[in-house]
Amino acid sequence: MDQRSGQKRAVEFLYPSIDPYDQRVIDMGDGHRIYVEQCGDPDGEPVLVLHGGPGGGCSPSMRRYFDPSRYRVILFDQRGCGRSRPHASVEANTTWHLVSDIEAIRRKLGIDRWTCFGGSWGATLALIYAISHPERVSNLILRGVFLMTKAELDWFYGGGAAAFFPDIWARFVAPVPPEERGDLVAAYRRRLFSGNLMEETRFGRTWANWENALASVAQDGPLGESPSEYARAFARLENHYFSHGGFLEHDGWILANRHRIEHIPAVIVQGRYDMICPPVSAWTLADGWEKADLRIVPFAGHALSEPGISAELVRVMDTLPG
Repeated sequence: MDQRSGQKRAVEFLYPSIDPYDQRVIDMGDGHRIYVEQCGDPDGEPVLVLHGGPGGGCSPSMRRYFDPSRYRVILFDQRGCGRSRPHASVEANTTWHLVSDIEAIRRKLGIDRWTCFGGSWGATLALIYAISHPERVSNLILRGVFLMTKAELDWFYGGGAAAFFPDIWARFVAPVPPEERGDLVAAYRRRLFSGNLMEETRFGRTWANWENALASVAQDGPLGESPSEYARAFARLENHYFSHGGFLEHDGWILANRHRIEHIPAVIVQGRYDMICPPVSAWTLADGWEKADLRIVPFAGHALSEPGISAELVRVMDTLPG
């Protein structure tokens, strides 16, 4: 790892800004319309970028981790967020709908196999998609691994991370009556789906602020309010997925099915001080997986924008065998 990586801004490691050469909306036929874009080389090696959340949406900076002369980069906003519609909707919105959407995008774009590049929930979705369609994935590039387990949710919403950030945690639990604090995901769910737009937005911002405040090792405290529309969609979708255990058949489903993807080369980039998705998940995923290369970044947290994380991800994509 470049010793300077922790001293430079993440943007200094990225490729220059680039505009998409193709933007489209795909009607999935069940009420959802999915925004998809492509950038880089139309004849290049295809890479699918899977954003976090659920509900985070894509941003222009996500295009910049790839050499545009080498890669054909495909990004899409998952159901209910970003430029996909309907916004903030949880109807017909499960992990398996997203897996089906990915396959629909692949077929529409005429791609046989692609590299899946995702962080946080994006890493979760990449793993679930690969387990479901291993013949369609050439490489897995994962960041800030989240295995969609009860233990991980208990860590973040049950008091584990709160031990390190008691002041910020206090702001997260404050709007919830004491008698409901034993299950904060359920308590927030009641308010995020109350039908009262003002209440949903207020609780959406509080939900998003708790996560955002812990994203980077370099920050100490809230970054400010998230935009109301974004925060409401982000919080509703995360809560919806977490309330249903990611719609997986049982707890620990990803690890139980890892054998289906052990032939696929994987690189896992993990911040040592990731407070949202602690390194134990990445370690457990990689342990015993011969083709998995776990790279723990020494002074980094969870965010894609961490300088050390960005530097390592660009390095991975620059040196990935063609």
